[in-house]
Amino acid sequence: MSETLQNETTGSASTTNGARALTHFINGKPIDGTSGRFGDVFNPALGSVSARVPLASVAEVDAAVAAARAAFPAWSETAPIKRARVLFKFKELLDRHHDELAELITREHGKVFSDAKGEVMRGIEIVEFACGIPNLLKTDFTDQIGGGIDNWNLRQPLGVVAGITPFNFPMMVPCWMFPVAIACGNTFVLKPSERDPSCSNRLAELLKEAGLPDGVFNVVHGDKVAVDALLVHPEVSALSFVGSTPIAEYIYTEGTKHGKRVQALGGAKNHLVVMPDADLDQAVDALIGAAYGSAGERCMAISVAVAVGHIADELIERLTPRVKSLKILNGMESAAEMGPLVTATHREKVVGYIDAGIEAGAKLVVDGRGHQVAGHEKGFFLGGTLFDDVSTDMKIYREEIFGPVLCVVRVPDFASAVELINANEFANGVSLFTSDGGVARAFSRQIEIGMVGINVPIPVPMAWHSFGGWKKSLFGDHHAYGEEGVRFYTRYKSIMQRWPDSIAKGAEFTMPVAK
Repeated sequence: MSETLQNETTGSASTTNGARALTHFINGKPIDGTSGRFGDVFNPALGSVSARVPLASVAEVDAAVAAARAAFPAWSETAPIKRARVLFKFKELLDRHHDELAELITREHGKVFSDAKGEVMRGIEIVEFACGIPNLLKTDFTDQIGGGIDNWNLRQPLGVVAGITPFNFPMMVPCWMFPVAIACGNTFVLKPSERDPSCSNRLAELLKEAGLPDGVFNVVHGDKVAVDALLVHPEVSALSFVGSTPIAEYIYTEGTKHGKRVQALGGAKNHLVVMPDADLDQAVDALIGAAYGSAGERCMAISVAVAVGHIADELIERLTPRVKSLKILNGMESAAEMGPLVTATHREKVVGYIDAGIEAGAKLVVDGRGHQVAGHEKGFFLGGTLFDDVSTDMKIYREEIFGPVLCVVRVPDFASAVELINANEFANGVSLFTSDGGVARAFSRQIEIGMVGINVPIPVPMAWHSFGGWKKSLFGDHHAYGEEGVRFYTRYKSIMQRWPDSIAKGAEFTMPVAK
């Protein structure tokens, strides 16, 4: 989940005519930036600046938190069914504006429009899950535990919570956080990626239209200044983060140091194992979609194919023409299978990885460098790239590339494949393609990865389950959304109650027990 965290000082020198001026969204209304610092937002298919986003000062972050803190008492005391009704209206508005939101994503991120629509749908599914909050907040009651005492538990909101989200899913990842958080009675401050921020502002507008009270949901744009301000702010009770592993570890360390509850989802190096008995047509289709969809800018993208035994040569033979024939176009074109990368800087970073793979001795089967799209020569395009004979000591294997680069690693047998994957420091997602149910069962049990697919290339859990990896792919105790999200955004409270007429006379020197 590659997301850099650095101070930005870009001004207006590169701004083209017609670039929109974006705002923060605080306490129910758009707020112009006052820090004097701005970032450029690009249309990556054109390579031109489409908007300028304000980069918040500490004072602007404080204003967003203050608005959320002021809204918390009333919102937390609002009945869960009434909170759910707001979310039902929000879901209806998301359905109505589905294509509009997808277009915002495509024009700022670059992913193809059909993929962006799928992202919006996944976000809507989380909202649908959160609409069930009256049932999700139901707890347990035990009658007469002893001495006229009853015992039950509550799950209560934390207060002001914040989300820091990456560029690759500007709709879905924020929806992993705020619908569940506000359904539980918290108020929320979102710091989205400055690369593609427009979708977050539109979500804030639609929430307001749905009837969400002012201050319950706020959007503050920014860079490391804004992130650090949220990390140290005494009124922020919890932080959710999705991004690269170094920043996830930083967020977790700094947040917990300041007494906050933190869930920080980090990077990935997802493998897809192709067994000799796999349906090779299905495996190749899976690899093409999972490695090159969204230009590889997915935390669940498959970046390593593990070819077991004799299947490797045929796998490479079938993959090669498919990679070469990818339809790489402006994401708004209906024929597009892959769009551009998000920025020129990120494209050059991915090119640097391809160069490093060649220098390390990997076999470059398909070279995506230098790819151009007619009529979009300034766009941030890169062709699909395929490496064979990759070894685990190579940089292209060890590090998350976050681009359209697939590495093929050859192993002799199933046990070697499991050992190789379990030795990797990342443990986000993994997939196995096989026709053998016994092998599938063994893989599911032995593999040390948070999300596993059997003949499913991208095993992203549905809204009523939860998303998260192991090892350096997750810092914290809770996965995202689903029932894990409810647990993260609430505190458990146990209550024991007895009424005066049942109280025995005299002091009691023992714990209450059933009699």
